[in-house]
Order: sequence, then C-alpha cells, then structure tokens
Amino acid sequence: MDFFSAMRISGAGLSVERTRVNVATSNLANAETTRTASGGPYKRLDPVIEAVPFQDMLPGSPDAPASVAVQQIVSDPGPGRRVYSPGHPDADAEGFVTFPNVNPIYEVVNLMAASRAYEANSTAVETLKSMALRGLDIAR
Repeated sequence: MDFFSAMRISGAGLSVERTRVNVATSNLANAETTRTASGGPYKRLDPVIEAVPFQDMLPGSPDAPASVAVQQIVSDPGPGRRVYSPGHPDADAEGFVTFPNVNPIYEVVNLMAASRAYEANSTAVETLKSMALRGLDIAR
C-alpha cells in the first residue's frame, strides 16, 4: 500500500468517526425530547457504515485496499419508554408520556468508542506525515 492510499483510508476513517460522534451526541442531547416537528418523540439515530473499494484499484482483487464511508443514517424503530406523568403536556389520555428510545449509557459507550477510533486514525495520519518527512530528510 502506498502513502496516499494509507492517507485516504485514515482520512475516511476520521470522517466516519466524526459522524459517529455527531450522531451519538445528537442522541444524548435529545434523550428527553418528547415532541419533534413530526409530532412524536425523538427517534434514536444510527449511522450505517460500509466498506468502499478504492476506485483506482482493480475491483475484486483480494489485496485491493478498501476504505469506509457512512452509507446513511437511519432511525431506530424501537419503542420509546413510557413513563406515567399525568401533568406532562405530552401525556396521553392514560397519563403516560412516551420518551425517546435513547439509552444514555449505550450512547456514552458509542461516543467513547468513536472517540478512540478517531484518535487512532489521527495517530495514523500523524505517523504517515512523520514518515514522509523522514523520507524527505534522507533524500537531502
């Protein structure tokens, strides 16, 4: 694998992890949102990540490097949690309020994993840059 392919892979990884962090923080920020523009409670979001082969490589080659990309961001169809709170403005006729299907612990774990993966990709980019500079120093 050449220098530029490694940089593109790490750059794509940085982009994907930034999206994962943004989605997790959005889920955490809306963990108590009971009313959205569409009328119901907030639905938890998840990024769908896919492997993407490089365009300049031979498709189907077993050693062709692949990158990653966010294919789409989908909402979790799971049910929200119902809490009895008859005084809440969004309570139904029985006095229950439906809160989002966001589990803060799960979101914090996602946030930590995405943050660590972002850090690993950032370290890879910095290592590649220092290797390139050392190679240029040798050529002098």
